[in-house]
Amino acid sequence: MNAMKPQLTLKTRREFLRTTVLGSALSWTVPTFLAKTFASLHAQAADKATQVLTGRDGSILVVLQLAGGNDGLNTVVPFADDFYHKARPRLAIAGKNVLKLNDSLGLHPALKGLKALYDAGHLAVVQGVGYPNPNRSHFRSTEIWQTASDANRFESTGWLGRYFDNTCAGCDPAVAVAISSQMPQAFAAKNPKGICFTNPEAYRLVKADRPGPGEMDMAEESLRRLNEPDETPSANAGGSIAMLPGAVAHAGAPLDFIERTALDAQISSDQLRAIAAKGENRATYPPSQLANSLKLVARLIAGGMPTRIYYVSQGGYDTHTNQAGTHERLLTELGDALQAFVDDLKAQGHFERVLLMTFSEFGRRLAENASGGTDHGAAAPLLILGGRVKAGLLGKAPSLAPADLFNGDPKFTVDFRSVYAGVLEHWLKTPSAPVLGRPFPPLQIV
Repeated sequence: MNAMKPQLTLKTRREFLRTTVLGSALSWTVPTFLAKTFASLHAQAADKATQVLTGRDGSILVVLQLAGGNDGLNTVVPFADDFYHKARPRLAIAGKNVLKLNDSLGLHPALKGLKALYDAGHLAVVQGVGYPNPNRSHFRSTEIWQTASDANRFESTGWLGRYFDNTCAGCDPAVAVAISSQMPQAFAAKNPKGICFTNPEAYRLVKADRPGPGEMDMAEESLRRLNEPDETPSANAGGSIAMLPGAVAHAGAPLDFIERTALDAQISSDQLRAIAAKGENRATYPPSQLANSLKLVARLIAGGMPTRIYYVSQGGYDTHTNQAGTHERLLTELGDALQAFVDDLKAQGHFERVLLMTFSEFGRRLAENASGGTDHGAAAPLLILGGRVKAGLLGKAPSLAPADLFNGDPKFTVDFRSVYAGVLEHWLKTPSAPVLGRPFPPLQIV
């Protein structure tokens, strides 16, 4: 039996490397010990509708959170509506200043980058997006958007996490990437996927005291030692686990789980830094945090990162006081960063494979407040851009007539989960009901 083990191990590894995404992507780092673990994962994935496409050969979704509650009415401006101007004597944007989309709606004058994308047929504006019984708490409403729950329900997993659970078993550990210091709630899953970082060069296991020049951190050294091949196989070792019939349960193999987790961390770290170093940006980005995040996403895409979902954010949209200047700055950063991102993707030849969707936890109230700002509201527009997007105005703009408002807020006309359903079904090519908990009519976004 001992003489047979190297042959069986080699056969198992070759089968895995030939038939799985992770193996084909990372064959240069596969250690010997994974004979059992790879076969186990392969057997598990064989029985599921796993999506084998990765960010190198499939569609990519970029989710952009506008944190704080973006004022949708001063982003997509209803400049021809008298109710808008009466409710905002100081904050309303005059029709002569907006970047007109049609005879009644226009973009904030700071959004020149987005207007160029709209005119080029690369931007969709989804109007009146929200949900029933809206919650005006930052925390709770963000949670609702990230978990795709009803307002009166609490979910333990995120909508993207359920996408991972339903379609990404056995996928690369970097199937999802958040440019952040913490994982977004949208990624929460029964079987967690994804990595998060702000700087790829610093993404590795480190201890509190940084190692000196040329030294390897002790945690990283231990991880790599764990993944070294066994030099002296046990005399009682049997055949490969791939030879056993039926499904394989991981609960009884804690060492496999530890080794697999360690391997995922090692591979993600090594792979990320190698790809970030290889990727090259081909556009000039403006100086902002959002632009830096999108620049990094574009560099990872250029380098061949096997990622399907990227998650980035821009904060500062909670504009209760002196909104005009702050909002203009934020929208300038948003439009200019997105235009640079699109230019970069086009130069790379990847634009047709990328869809970017914005969301914010709520819009602002119709009426301005006494401090020159706006308070927490409800429905607001959502932006979708990409090389294959169904460009233009989607959905229906909410009425601003006093009798049509909900506690002073414009009512939603498009449930945000219909947008998610459209992204899942038309872009990620997976059934939306298992992810969203029940059917929602998918918005036609492409």
